[in-house]
Amino acid sequence: MVSSTTEDFDVYLRPTVFIDCDHPAVVAFAKTTAGDAADETGQAVRIFYAVRDQIQYDPYGIDLAEDRFKASVVLGKKSGYCVEKALLLAAAARAVGIPSRLRFADVRNHLTTERLKEIMKTDLFIYHGYAEMFLNGRWVKATPTFNLSLCERFDVKPLDFDGIHDAVFHEFDRKGNRHMEYVYDHGPFADLPYEMILAAFRKHYPIYFSKEKTAVAGDFAAEALKEQS
Repeated sequence: MVSSTTEDFDVYLRPTVFIDCDHPAVVAFAKTTAGDAADETGQAVRIFYAVRDQIQYDPYGIDLAEDRFKASVVLGKKSGYCVEKALLLAAAARAVGIPSRLRFADVRNHLTTERLKEIMKTDLFIYHGYAEMFLNGRWVKATPTFNLSLCERFDVKPLDFDGIHDAVFHEFDRKGNRHMEYVYDHGPFADLPYEMILAAFRKHYPIYFSKEKTAVAGDFAAEALKEQS
């Protein structure tokens, strides 16, 4: 259990190699997005929606090189998969003084395309990442993965965040079909557990480390639209 002392929370406010909340671009993004929000909750909500909708979800653009797993890199390319978007959300929160951390879970993702499922050979997403922010005396979960336009293509209600209640994936979509199922919770981390994630990818998604890794490319949003039509 995390106590609420300043010393304990310093680890959730300081910059790291991956959560580079001191990067000028990240600081500018966070402060501009938070704007004149009245309090930390309002700032967190604004930052959440900016990361959710301004950074496009792209499961095909995963680059496992260590120097690419940075919040500033995600902000620069304006796209990323769940872990990358969680990095940016955590970094932006820290940039305005909100304690934040990463959290990971293995999830069975039914919100995917047939092509991506075939490439990955599974619908089990290992180390799905999201963020937690310390607001009003408690850790609040925030999942900024799927941007609004993508949700519309999948006919899934977008995940909203009010800074008070946890924002985790809906269990079902608007048609009552299974959407997301949490299988295993890896818990919270003050920084990205890069080596753990890399090892998990080597085990579950060997294509990313093979000569065929160039096949892992595509337009996820276009695929979603085609399959839903």
